[in-house]
Amino acid sequence: MRHARGYRRLNRTHEHRKALWANMAGSLIEHEQIKTTLPKAKELRPIVEKLITLGKRGDLHARRQAASQLKQDEYVAKLFDVLGPRYADRQGGYIRIMKAGFRYGDMAPMAIIEFVDRDVDAKGAADKARVAAEDDAEA
Repeated sequence: MRHARGYRRLNRTHEHRKALWANMAGSLIEHEQIKTTLPKAKELRPIVEKLITLGKRGDLHARRQAASQLKQDEYVAKLFDVLGPRYADRQGGYIRIMKAGFRYGDMAPMAIIEFVDRDVDAKGAADKARVAAEDDAEA
C-alpha cells in the first residue's frame, strides 16, 4: 500500500532534498523564473506558495519561519518587501508551471516555473548588477 508516500524522493537523501528546496526556492524568489525538471518543479510549487503565504502575513514569526527555510537574508527580504505585498489580494495560485520540452542529454522532461505576475526585469538583474560592480572595481 502507498500510505504516507506523498512526495517524490528524487533519488536524494532528506538533507539533500532540504538543501535543494532551499536553493531552488531562493533562486525562484530572486529571478522569479527558473528552468528545471518537471518533477522538481511540481515538488517546488507548494513549498514556494507556502513561503509566499508567510510573506503575506508579514509578522516577525513568519519572517523567522521563512528565514529558517531560505537560509539567505536577501531572499527573505525580497519575499516580505516585494512578493508579499504583490500577492496580498490573491488567494493562492502564485506559481505557474509550463512544460518546456525535453533535455538533450537524457531526455528528462523540463519545465519553466515562474510567478504569475512576475517582474520581467528581475530575471538576471542580480547577475548584471554583480558584473557591473566587478567592472567598476577593476576600473
